Amino acid sequence: MCVLKSVDTSAVLNQDVGRLLLKLETLQDARLTKTHEDAEKINPMSAAEEAEALALLQDKNLTARILADVKRMGIMGEENNSLVAYLACVSRLLAAPLAIMIQSTSAAGKSALMQAILNLMPAEQLTQYSAMTGQSVFYLGDNNLQHTILAIAEEEGAQQASYALKLLQSDGELSIASTGKDAQTGRMITHEYKVQGPVMLFLTTTAIDIDEELLNRCLVLSVDESQSQTQAIHAMQREAETLKGLLGKQSKTDIKTLHQNAQRLLKPIAVVNPFAEQLTFLSHSTRTRRDHMKYLTLIKSITLLHQHQREHKTVEHGNNSLTYIETTKADIQLANDLMQPLMGNSIDELPPQTRKLLHTITTLVQRLCEAQQVAQCELRFSRKTIREQSGLGNTQLKVHCQRLVEMEYLLVHRGRRGQSYEYELLYTPNAEQNTAVFGLKIPENVAYDKKKSGQKPSLRPLVGAKSGGSRGNEIGGNPKQNNGVAPKFAALSDMHISG
Repeated sequence: MCVLKSVDTSAVLNQDVGRLLLKLETLQDARLTKTHEDAEKINPMSAAEEAEALALLQDKNLTARILADVKRMGIMGEENNSLVAYLACVSRLLAAPLAIMIQSTSAAGKSALMQAILNLMPAEQLTQYSAMTGQSVFYLGDNNLQHTILAIAEEEGAQQASYALKLLQSDGELSIASTGKDAQTGRMITHEYKVQGPVMLFLTTTAIDIDEELLNRCLVLSVDESQSQTQAIHAMQREAETLKGLLGKQSKTDIKTLHQNAQRLLKPIAVVNPFAEQLTFLSHSTRTRRDHMKYLTLIKSITLLHQHQREHKTVEHGNNSLTYIETTKADIQLANDLMQPLMGNSIDELPPQTRKLLHTITTLVQRLCEAQQVAQCELRFSRKTIREQSGLGNTQLKVHCQRLVEMEYLLVHRGRRGQSYEYELLYTPNAEQNTAVFGLKIPENVAYDKKKSGQKPSLRPLVGAKSGGSRGNEIGGNPKQNNGVAPKFAALSDMHISG
């Protein structure tokens, strides 16, 4: 007689699924490892290419060369934003890199700016996605992101992963415990996954309301949305259709290759700032604790970019020997010029686009008050009037006006017909509100070579008290220095220390 033995099909199925998952994880790890190894096995530079890249890094006008090449890559204007983004990408080699968030309205050119900068970075040190799910960051591999650039096209595509990105930026590493089947027993066990940083984050967004925890970890860049900038972009777009534009496209490949090779020549090295104790910074809120570190990291990034122009010094510490380079006063001056407009975005309670609209409304109200001979508190204006003056779309205008109402810059009144709304401007501008409100002091005794620079750039005055001191003198400086004046990067590159 044949006896049939009962088989626990569920147990067999669990074992088979466990073996399948284990095999898939092994194949995935092998693929990620191979991809990382293949990325490191880049085509070696020829002697001529290496010499050309080294010449770029040793150029005394390096920052001016970078800005000129970014413009040739198709970015019109945006000198401050371009240089900050480039330096932030260089900071990937530091222990705590910078993070960049480009915030603007749709079609303003934020994605073009990000892509132009990323095109100048080595492909093996860049990871770029359109979107990321909440758990995807935890499974990118142990060392696949270490000292690389992680770029995400839109912040909205990274909302689910914002928690992981915040931790990765702050802590420099991620870890997660996940349950899975044991291949041998079929029982549920815990697997641990780790992602090692540090990593440089590069994000763009059109949103006004952004996760505050993610935002205060980033340097916020605001794209120029003025009419003159639009006209300049139109002229560039038309030129691209000509023979000159066609030839210019061919030269972009050479520019990308040059900068990518130059970036490969940059190596992680310790940076010492001998002037750090002379620097000042705003200390009115806890938010400036992170902003202060961004400022110091920006200085280190500038020094790191110029490592082939600096003396490599060595110090003996115990049984170890440490090689380092030193920050110069020119590095600090350049960081001051770059940080000046950025800090306005960081400490301002309004997003850049909303602040711009407020300025437009203020100008409109002042003109109408003079024309109608009425006081500001008596003037009423509609959203249509604002829309005609600002050129914003109805949807964007609603969002910005709602923010201004919530922050009590505007007051809403019922319209004459009972169904419409009119606004009253409660905001009164004054001279002090346009001045710098943070303290960046350039160390003393900076000399200039007039034969090289041709003119002496103006140094910014001391506009703040040292962190921990009183705030009595934090307001100061010239308002004209902080409103759209591009830094003289070419002249700053020629600065040197006297003696």
